[in-house]
Amino acid sequence: MPDNILVIHPRDNVGAALKILAAGEKATAKGIEGLTALQEIPASHKIALRDISAGDEIIKYGEAVAICTRDIKKRE
Repeated sequence: MPDNILVIHPRDNVGAALKILAAGEKATAKGIEGLTALQEIPASHKIALRDISAGDEIIKYGEAVAICTRDIKKRE
């Protein structure tokens, strides 16, 4: 199965969708397994690679890009 999310840095806690991910679709990238989209994710939007709590940094491309405003759950 080809990758459908982009994860650049091992520190990242989110990946970027390379296409629209349907709810229930498996998200795949090198080194990422067992991740399922909980809801539809538009292309280029983020998907959590692990649980992220409100107040935590969102890490993309190895850098903090935002502060999480609500709890986000990763689904296995």
